[in-house]
Amino acid sequence: MLAEKLDESAIELKKPHKGTKEALSLKQKMEQKLNAARFRFLNEQIYTMDSKEAKKIFEQDPDAFRVYHEGYRQQVKQWPLNPLDVVIQTIKRMPKSLVVADFGCGEGRLAKSVPQRTFSFDLVALADHVTPCDMAHVPLHETCIDVAVFCLSLMSTNLGDYLLEANRVLVVGGTLKIVEVVSRFERPEDFIKAVQYFGFKLMWKDLTHDYFYFMDFKKITILRIRPNCRSSNYTYSLVCTRRDSL
Repeated sequence: MLAEKLDESAIELKKPHKGTKEALSLKQKMEQKLNAARFRFLNEQIYTMDSKEAKKIFEQDPDAFRVYHEGYRQQVKQWPLNPLDVVIQTIKRMPKSLVVADFGCGEGRLAKSVPQRTFSFDLVALADHVTPCDMAHVPLHETCIDVAVFCLSLMSTNLGDYLLEANRVLVVGGTLKIVEVVSRFERPEDFIKAVQYFGFKLMWKDLTHDYFYFMDFKKITILRIRPNCRSSNYTYSLVCTRRDSL
């Protein structure tokens, strides 16, 4: 009887107390709320500063970038589709000999999912194959890329610098793929017009989705400097809507 009682006690000791479970659950919920609040704060910062300033923030606090992308992953789960899946399937159908550059790659999933050689860039490297840099100045030679991808990564205030850099690295005839949240656009036709001032021509668009706009441009002109025209300011007509507002 004593042995049986000891065994029962051992079993009882292994069971977590209800209070411990509740405390752990409460702690996890608090951490999730804090991370969500930090994600919203970081998101606001990124959209209201230029890429150089954003890079400096994440260099000073690398954990902030991890928190940001964890918040982003949670947001993706709420969407009816992940636009990156669409981009991946599209590029898979392209010739394998093409070279791709993923601007604002996050964890670099695109490079891991397509057969083409793919360069992955973001402010901080979350994976070994990601190159940390300011996306307005990527470490690539001129006209060495066939496809440039901006999938939900046209964020900071200097969008024109991103487009100018995409023009620099793309070959003439190369493809610029842009995916953005619908709510960021006041007038998509203005944005399209602005992109075309940076040496591109719209080849295809899908504005039928409720959440995302998909656009493909072709590089038709080599551009050495930012376009000196009022229309180029249309790149800043994107409404700074946070990703977490969807």
